[in-house]
Amino acid sequence: MSKIIDGRKIAGEIKKKLCELANDLEKKTGIRPGLAVLRVGDNPASQLYVNMKGIQSKELGYHFEEHVFPAWTPPELLEAKIKDLNEATHIHGIILQLPLPPSLDKFYFLSLIDPLKDVDGLHPLNAGKFFQGIGGGFIPCTPLGCLELIKTIHKDLEGLNACVVGRSILVGLPMAILLLQQKCTISIALSKTQNLPSLCESADILVVAIGNPQFIQGDWIQKGATVIDVGINRLPSGELVGDVEFPAARLRAGAITPVPGGVGPMTVVSLLRNTLEAAFRHAGQPFPL
Repeated sequence: MSKIIDGRKIAGEIKKKLCELANDLEKKTGIRPGLAVLRVGDNPASQLYVNMKGIQSKELGYHFEEHVFPAWTPPELLEAKIKDLNEATHIHGIILQLPLPPSLDKFYFLSLIDPLKDVDGLHPLNAGKFFQGIGGGFIPCTPLGCLELIKTIHKDLEGLNACVVGRSILVGLPMAILLLQQKCTISIALSKTQNLPSLCESADILVVAIGNPQFIQGDWIQKGATVIDVGINRLPSGELVGDVEFPAARLRAGAITPVPGGVGPMTVVSLLRNTLEAAFRHAGQPFPL
């Protein structure tokens, strides 16, 4: 049986460090990290995610704001709020919770956020810095959390074969770039990729983020591989499962993340980390992590 990578435990350890650093920053500079979330519409999953971010932000002593707009909100109202938050000195991180209603162009509104406050790492300037390996931007939270999980298993990733199944701007593409920056050999696959089972089986590190419950079969996994399952899907029975067939995959993998309790907690803690780093930059202080 493979090792279970406990995202909750690892995230808890990181949160302790963040709490200490946040307290030190406030004592030295009077600056308390501030995070603001913009949510449009009444998507239940978005409400749940924002609530989780708010609870954990407050646990670390951050200032937290949630600004909720109805789905029919005119674009100019959302633009005005983003501008206000860009200029607010007590806010260091801004998140536009996705998805937006179809009438609103997510790329346009993401581009309005001050890059220095774009703690989701989705502004074109931060994305460009990241893809070119230039410092000073922010890395998207889920891939950053996934890399932390992988490094608990592999201290040195150089030369390993990694396969990322999924190509989203939130997870798949930045995850592939992060692993490439670690000098892995990278394959990016989709659910309809030809010979997908053999491609998965060639991977020392397999990251799956396609939103398709239990799509990756257990016998597609290389024996001893590290499997990071980003998916979270609710079955008709109410059970939460990932994109990987967990029971069978666990018989072959060397290490695997559970769903829930794997990647999810690391996504939130990476957001808290980016927000704290933004506050340190605002204070003109070097970020210790």
